[in-house]
Amino acid sequence: MKVHPKKALGQHFLVDLSIAQRIVEALFSSAKASSYQATDFIPVLEVGPGTGVLTQFLIAQSNIDFLTVEIDQESIDYLVTRFSVLDGRIIKGDFLKIDLSTLFSSPFLVIGNFPYHISSQILFKVLDHRDLIPVVVGMFQKEVAERIAATPGSKTYGILSVLLQAWYHIEYLFTVPRHVFCPPPKVTSAVLRLTRNTRTALPCSELLFNQVVKATFNQRRKMIRNSIQQITQLHPDAEQPLLSMRPEQLSIDQFAELTNFVEIQMNTTYH
Repeated sequence: MKVHPKKALGQHFLVDLSIAQRIVEALFSSAKASSYQATDFIPVLEVGPGTGVLTQFLIAQSNIDFLTVEIDQESIDYLVTRFSVLDGRIIKGDFLKIDLSTLFSSPFLVIGNFPYHISSQILFKVLDHRDLIPVVVGMFQKEVAERIAATPGSKTYGILSVLLQAWYHIEYLFTVPRHVFCPPPKVTSAVLRLTRNTRTALPCSELLFNQVVKATFNQRRKMIRNSIQQITQLHPDAEQPLLSMRPEQLSIDQFAELTNFVEIQMNTTYH
């Protein structure tokens, strides 16, 4: 029995077992995973197992409470045939539509060779459930991985960088060449590890913070004074050093400072 890669699902199956093993090891060597006691079962959710190249290394772990989400029925049939232990552990559905709060009774780790066309959406869903998901290890398009891991001052630093780094520590682990997939994708890939940081809340409105980040990076060549006008009309005499900067220069804390300034502007009526 074979699984045929489906273009509509963005399927490119990893065939290099050594890389698959490295990805799984990166999950279990994370600080959060290492904090579990030897007698604990570590809850793990795999997204899009495909032909089970990661799955085989995951289920080989003796202390894993494992579930996987797969939308492709052909893959599900193949996995159940190949790995009998998966019976009852495969959730058929779209990860983006599943209620993650119902899967485990405690926070869980996420791993996967994510379909590139929805990888950003997957991470935004992770963000929405950040208190449930302390670690994510995944395969991404290299260009996207570089944007996620970028630091202030970098040309690739952007919306994904800021919103994810506000809540997760990002590690760019290694680059993956095209030829280790079937069929080979048109782009180079990379593996990232996201580990939940210690931040419990932003020192500003989170909703407005997200709006400010998106508004400024959507016009990243403009000074913030100009790009922020789509959110609030600044008073002509408004003074704030960050207004003369461009968004790629700002740290997370500076974006929070800018957000508080914008909120004051929004709540002030000028005559």
